[in-house]
Order: sequence, then structure tokens, then C-alpha cells
Amino acid sequence: MSYQIAVASGKGGTGKTTVALNLYHFISNQVNSNVLLVDCDVEEPNTALFYPEAEIREETPVDQLIPVINDDRCTYCRKCAEYCEFNAIMVIPPAQFAEVNSSLCHSCGACLVACEFDAISEKAETIGSLKRYTLSEGEGILEGSLKIGSAMQTMVIRSLKKAIPDDADIVILDAPPGTSCPVVESVMDADYVLLVTEPTPFGLYDLKLTVDMLREVGKPFGVVVNKSDLGNRDLYTYLDHEAIEIIGEIPFSLAYASQYATGELFRNIPDEIRESYSGIVKKLFNKVSAA
Repeated sequence: MSYQIAVASGKGGTGKTTVALNLYHFISNQVNSNVLLVDCDVEEPNTALFYPEAEIREETPVDQLIPVINDDRCTYCRKCAEYCEFNAIMVIPPAQFAEVNSSLCHSCGACLVACEFDAISEKAETIGSLKRYTLSEGEGILEGSLKIGSAMQTMVIRSLKKAIPDDADIVILDAPPGTSCPVVESVMDADYVLLVTEPTPFGLYDLKLTVDMLREVGKPFGVVVNKSDLGNRDLYTYLDHEAIEIIGEIPFSLAYASQYATGELFRNIPDEIRESYSGIVKKLFNKVSAA
């Protein structure tokens, strides 16, 4: 069984993906090469962009089973619509009309149970894809990508997590930003969650929401403060009051930000950034060893 570390943040722009990529880089080069990076931000997966040499090893579609109503068998009794918790089925008996809205359907199967006339079957509809990339370091990237227009992020993330191989020693999960259902699905099976925040009013506000969510689902977590030398001290006051462990602090570096903008994240890493990530990896592996 692998040890899974989810990297999450309450808001976008805090550096969550940067931290996930650097963890993968430093762990694979300094600690354990059998590490896999999993991009759960399926609406805009971008971790593979930072590896120009990335090659797709395999790609598989993610399908969703959508109900299909047979008009020849349907009696328009509306039981299927009544059973559907997501209002995905519209039935108008006087017009003898029945239709499934695939964008609302969650493939729960309740309508098949409700129908007494065998009028409902299912068809597969592609809602995304999974890609496995080979890199020059570590075990590569496993990426989920949602089909444009689909709202089934959680379903793609669930399929992505099922595709994680059992032989990876360490798995880094790059979760979507925020606290919605896709984030909860991303962190649910993680052994530890690393919250990335920044010492600003917006960073603190969204961090509080994420902390509440993680405490609700019972996940152990710690905080990485990115751009730690900017902003104010309110964040640190909150962390101290809530007894939340600071796993590491990463100072702002204009030179490193410029490298990020050009996609060259791992070339000529500034010493202060390198030291920060080395300290974070050391603390994380103390937790892995204790698990």
C-alpha cells in the first residue's frame, strides 16, 4: 500500500500545484524514486506542462452510464422522475414525453430500480479521460481530464484514484482548489493533507474553510505557508490559536516566479527555495515513518 499525500488549498493562486510538483521532484531525487504524481484538478490539469519530456504511456476514456428511456415500454408513470434525487429526468404524461438530462445525471441507478416496466436501459457516455505520463524522474504523472461541458468532476476523480497502481511507495495528489465535492473526493483516501496558503486576508479566509472541511471528514493535515515573507501576521495568529502545525514556509522569490512563468520550474532553483522544500520533505517523511 502506498502512502498518499494530498496537496490542497482553499483558493486558487496560492501555489498548490507548484508545491505538489516540487514535492514530487525533491522526493523522487532525494528520498524515494518510486513516487507518483496524480493530477486531480481535472478541469484544468497542468502538472505535465512543467515536464517538456513528458510522454503519454497510455490513455483511457472515462465513461458514465446514462439512462435511456424506451418510449415503446414507458407508461409515463413518473416513478423514475420521483426516484431521481438530481432532477435529471423529466416526464410529462399528457404529452407522453420522457427525457434524461445527462448533465444532471449521477448514474446512481435509482431510476432502473423505480421502473416496473423495463423501460429504462443504460448507455455509456464519455465524460473525460485518464492519461499516464512517463517522466525523466520518479514514476511519472497520472492525470484526469474532464470533457469540456461536463459537470462530473467527482466521477472522473473517482476513476482516477482507482487507476493508481498499488506498487507506488508515495503518491502525491494535486487536488483542485476550494472546498467543494471534487476536493473532498480527492482527499478522502489520503493519509495526510498538506494545505498550501498565503499570509493574506483572502488566504486566511479560505484556509479556515478548508480546515473546517478537513476536520469534518477527519483527515490529519498541516500547513505550508507560501510567499511567507509577504502579507501580515494574522495567519500565524490563527494557526497558533488552532494548534495547526506549520510543515514549512516558502519565501517569495521573483526569480523563481519568473522561472515558473516560463515553465522551467526545476532549473536553477534558488537556495532558499531548495532549503524550504528539503525541510518540508524531511518533516513529511517523519510522518510517513511514524504511520
